[in-house]
Parts: sequence; structure tokens; C-alpha cells
Amino acid sequence: MGTTSHDHDADPVSDRVHDNSWSANLEKPPHADDRDLVVEQAVSAVEHTAEGNHVNLVTHGNHGHPETYLFDALADAFGEGVEWEYVEQCGCGGHVTRVHV
Repeated sequence: MGTTSHDHDADPVSDRVHDNSWSANLEKPPHADDRDLVVEQAVSAVEHTAEGNHVNLVTHGNHGHPETYLFDALADAFGEGVEWEYVEQCGCGGHVTRVHV
């Protein structure tokens, strides 16, 4: 999937490939009202995760359960190249999805 650009003040989710398991914070103020930004940066986070590791995508609660918008986007972007599982809803209302690369 190619990189798209939005007019927003969100920093890139990562500027390096993580050769370890890590978490991507997609709950910042710019994410609250921009579901497309959440999806774009979630895909980017997976792209920045080395094979054999996982990334926890922590998505903003404003967008509801990630099953309703994120899972299909991951399938479209990566096909069967990754696996994901819903972990939990945070106390703050956000959601954690673990993506295994």
C-alpha cells in the first residue's frame, strides 16, 4: 500500500524499522477525529515492524471497536502476511490490537 498524505499535525508513528515488539500510540489528539489517519498510521506501524515481531496498535476510542474499520484495512494492505488479534479496551476508552508480522 502506498503512502498517502493528510493535512494534519500528527508526527509519523515511527521513523525506523523495529526489530522487536513495540506499541504504536494512535490515540493522540490528531487521531481523535481522523479515522483515515489512524488507519494510515496503523498500516505504517506494521510496515515498520520486522518479521517475527508484533506491534500493538493502540487506537482512539472515538472510532469504536477496530473490527469495524481497521481489520479490513489490514487485510487489504497485507493479505495473509500478518495476523492480528484484539487484545482489550483500555480504561481510557481506546483499543489495543496486536499485529504479528
